[in-house]
Amino acid sequence: MTGSLDAATVEVIRNTAISISEEMGVALRNASFSPNIRDRLDYSCAILDPGGNLVAQAEHIPVHLGSMSVGVKSLAEYLESEGTSMEPGDVVLTNDPYIAGTHLNDVLAVKPVYYQGRLVAFVANKAHHVDIGGAVPGSIGAARELREEGLVIEPVKIVERGRVRWDLVKLFEANVRTPRYLRGDLMAQIASLNVGEARLREAAGRHGVDTMLGAWPRLIDHAERYARARIRELPESSRGFFEARDYVESSSGSLLELRLRLAIRHDSVEADYTGSSRQVEEPLNAVYGVTVAATVFALKSVIDPEMPMNQGFFRAVSIRAPEGTIVNPVKPAPVGGGNVETSQRIADVVLRALAQALPERVPAASCGTMSNVMVGGRGWAFYETIACGSGARPGSDGVDGVHTNMTNTLNTPIEVIEKEYPILFKSYELRPDSGGPGEYRGGLGVVRSFTALEDGVMVTIYAERALTRPWGLKGGRPGQGFTAKIIRSSGAVEKLHSKQTATLNRGDTIVIETPGGGGYGEPCKRRRELVLRDLAEGKITREAALQEYCTQ
Repeated sequence: MTGSLDAATVEVIRNTAISISEEMGVALRNASFSPNIRDRLDYSCAILDPGGNLVAQAEHIPVHLGSMSVGVKSLAEYLESEGTSMEPGDVVLTNDPYIAGTHLNDVLAVKPVYYQGRLVAFVANKAHHVDIGGAVPGSIGAARELREEGLVIEPVKIVERGRVRWDLVKLFEANVRTPRYLRGDLMAQIASLNVGEARLREAAGRHGVDTMLGAWPRLIDHAERYARARIRELPESSRGFFEARDYVESSSGSLLELRLRLAIRHDSVEADYTGSSRQVEEPLNAVYGVTVAATVFALKSVIDPEMPMNQGFFRAVSIRAPEGTIVNPVKPAPVGGGNVETSQRIADVVLRALAQALPERVPAASCGTMSNVMVGGRGWAFYETIACGSGARPGSDGVDGVHTNMTNTLNTPIEVIEKEYPILFKSYELRPDSGGPGEYRGGLGVVRSFTALEDGVMVTIYAERALTRPWGLKGGRPGQGFTAKIIRSSGAVEKLHSKQTATLNRGDTIVIETPGGGGYGEPCKRRRELVLRDLAEGKITREAALQEYCTQ
């Protein structure tokens, strides 16, 4: 059957592809084993054309999705260089960040979709596995090179012509701390791809294979035209060059610079990171796929959050990230934290440049960190990112206790954590005074603390904004920074750095306070009734009301 390629048919195929991506995500979540995927939803699903161009995605994790096409194309190039082809029934797996485009914990799985002997698409997903080996539980922490972060899986067929390679699964299991989670989550990824393949084959049968293959470039061309049209509609004052700088915090306490020169032209945008710090021997390096993802996320959020998202948008944006820098390192530089932390700062620096070009569209800085916490003991490992405050916006306060920018996960419910692990929670609440003061207040960070119920629990903190703070705009003040400490069972208190591994024994408690968002506008312009409301709700203290908001 061959259908006609009219505009209505193309639109039906577009929405069908998005729906399939979303169904893939549901299948992955429902079949997964680890709380990180099952409860936090740390995964993403997408559909790509036979050339590896993104045609549809579900609304999952920005840092995964923006790097998906980079990863699939790099994987295809690798297989071609090895003389390997992807046959019907194959699933290829890799977590090599320099191919997959993020970090070792994110395992990329790709399956070709054939119909009547023709390759019509690829279905792909990425899932953050809670542990992938390495020096510390959770696999993000101190490392001088990639291999110290964990098991590096070069592209390999985990399923070959429909048969799972159990020998490889066992090999992977032998190199991680949570083999049951790894096996269950890998099988969930494969099940998700099978769902995507089945639905795409159904769609090819319904619309005709020629129609589907003809629709993919039409969808991409439309997104490109849409993006360029939205850029053309920007005010003339936004044209030109806009420079911004921000910093990530090394484990030694020095600041590494992110430097951006953003060029907004007639119908395109260029982001040039020339001048950013050289790559370092710690996991703050962000591979090119992460830099692409963070850049396009920030641009899309400001130019038009509702624009269709596929490969077409990437045609309207060019990104220059010099090799050997923290935004495009050379292998084998470690990159685990670059995916979760430097990605946040890349988004921040793009937004800071856009605040000059389009001041009425850009909020103050959000917390700027995923506040990563990795915990593990004998036979178990747990990972989560902790919510924080988003930046205040023109006309509105920031949002309290929310994941921002490059992460889109949920929190892990306390009930799930306490059931799965020897951990007892002591607090989970908003952090007063953490939002930056302003006419519009920055969102509040959170306080999250828990106690170890056994000895020898290793905990790693990997966060940002301890030395710098989320910036405000238009006179708004910065939000409070990240802090963490251990309260020993003896009562002794140990302050932690933003990137540190420590050991908890039974009865020791770790307390984590995440940053608030920056404020927007002069604090003394905030309406008195809003200050009094925040005071009554415990979001600010009396001292802050008097000192920051000119309240008598």
